[in-house]
Amino acid sequence: MNHYSNFKIRMAVHALKQGQIIAYPTEAVYGLGCDPLNENAVINLLNLKQRPIHKGLILVASDFSQLQPFLKPTATMLAQIMPSWPGPVTWVIPAQAWVPNYLKGKHDSLAVRVSAHPLVQQLCAAYGGAIVSTSANISNQAPARSALAVRQNLNTQGLFIIPGTTPKQAQPTAIYNALDGSCLRIS
Repeated sequence: MNHYSNFKIRMAVHALKQGQIIAYPTEAVYGLGCDPLNENAVINLLNLKQRPIHKGLILVASDFSQLQPFLKPTATMLAQIMPSWPGPVTWVIPAQAWVPNYLKGKHDSLAVRVSAHPLVQQLCAAYGGAIVSTSANISNQAPARSALAVRQNLNTQGLFIIPGTTPKQAQPTAIYNALDGSCLRIS
């Protein structure tokens, strides 16, 4: 397992706690992340990406316990979901009533993933919770696959970028609906 610089992880955690946006490698592409409970940070992330708020966002975690407070899955859903984690599979699960619209968009559910990427695992463990995870790109443009691509394609002022690698052939993660198991996006 790769171990990313503890210093870089600590700096990223500090940035998250200060309401900043971070960019980091994931299972498939570079992601943009922030504290999911900091509305200003999420709105800044959506503005940076030029992503409409109604679409909703993904939360990523190192462990299901970090996602659990946001969700209200049934036992049947959990039986279907848990074998796929940690891994590159995102599930759309009914959200708790308190989950803000700036996270879930126009939906009553939330997209979530327990990541297997070593950096994401270390980052969420050090942060002590789930973070927002969306591809590091302007909406409808190709996602960044390197720190250099993030710098070239986005306004990186105030953005903390963690250097790292993404798999060369990887596609964006598959997304499934926990209500019926249907595939919403194939990887």
